[in-house]
Amino acid sequence: MTKPQPTDVVVVGAARTPFTKFRGALSSLTAPQLASHAIRAALEQGSVPAEAVDAVHLGQVLSAGVGQNPAKQAALGAGISPNAHTSSVNKVCLSGLTAIIDSARLLRSGEARVVVAGGMESMSQAPHLIRNTRTGTKYGELSTADHIEYDGLRAADTGISMGELTEKDADRYPATREEQDRCAALSHQRAKRAHSTEWFAKEVAPVTVETRRSTTVVDSDEGVRDNVTEESLSDLRPVFAKEGTITAGNSSPLSDGAAAVVLCTAETAEEEGWTPLATLRAVGQVAGPDSSLQAQPANALQAALDRQGWLAEDLDHIEINEAFAAVVVHSAHVLGVEVDEVNPQGGAIAIGHPIGASGARLVVHAVHQLAKANIERAGVGLCGGGGQGEAILLEAE
Repeated sequence: MTKPQPTDVVVVGAARTPFTKFRGALSSLTAPQLASHAIRAALEQGSVPAEAVDAVHLGQVLSAGVGQNPAKQAALGAGISPNAHTSSVNKVCLSGLTAIIDSARLLRSGEARVVVAGGMESMSQAPHLIRNTRTGTKYGELSTADHIEYDGLRAADTGISMGELTEKDADRYPATREEQDRCAALSHQRAKRAHSTEWFAKEVAPVTVETRRSTTVVDSDEGVRDNVTEESLSDLRPVFAKEGTITAGNSSPLSDGAAAVVLCTAETAEEEGWTPLATLRAVGQVAGPDSSLQAQPANALQAALDRQGWLAEDLDHIEINEAFAAVVVHSAHVLGVEVDEVNPQGGAIAIGHPIGASGARLVVHAVHQLAKANIERAGVGLCGGGGQGEAILLEAE
């Protein structure tokens, strides 16, 4: 274990909402409302007063129609002072992790003492867009674009969906249908087991949803299914290419949710009496040479490992975002680790992938695994639109 230093950035609170289905149990809440809930829970967990927060950085991809400065909305909703400066980050699926990485840099530079970082997304509330209307339409129909598809799930350079893009590069980055279906089945089975054994209890903050007719407490991830097997998944047809291998079963679903961490230096934590849960170590941020996704998490993790002087085999816990099982399978192969060793409590295929929040969710989960004191080193990696990858290493206190 690396010797702690006063300037090390540590996590003193980490929480998330349950992740729920598209148009599911949390669909009535905006992304900032979801983030407010996650932030409040993270602050309470670390016994950090809201007035101590200097800045808030939150990832969000689908911000159309949400209102000005969504991160400020979330911060105020969590009771944070209006004096805290805020910003929203859009790096597609990497957004929530980018917010954490940039927040750590703010702390290391001495420009802030306590920062809240994370991600949020309500895919259910993303609107449809009417484009090119300001110049007028002299004749013919007006058409709409789906904000989710157009701004979140379509490669801007090629004009095709993330799924089509992944199929397009399948020969270059091989992952068999059987490997993908096994990864997806394990995601559901492991997430189901984690919920039944309260493995997520410390990271998931239940949300109370009130309507005119009822009050509902949402306390678990809605997309996790019973009885998912490799055999049941093998019957599903490919959705992006006739002879492809990517199906609805081995891809992540549209989801709603938010996640947040409270960050400060080790020195600040000691001065305030806050208990560090984990220490942030090296990061990896990579892109190219094209817009493909499959190798990006591995490339980013390898960059972080090289910077930290660790090997992949030194990691006790690895999280790779399950945008598609093909990404997890190929990245595991590149890193030289067994696919079955990745995402031991399930991943986005089962839990969900609210795109602006997923990077933060992975960090929240890894932090709590480290805090359980049964592992020492963890690595988190994701792919993102535009052919980008991002990773961060964490270490137990």
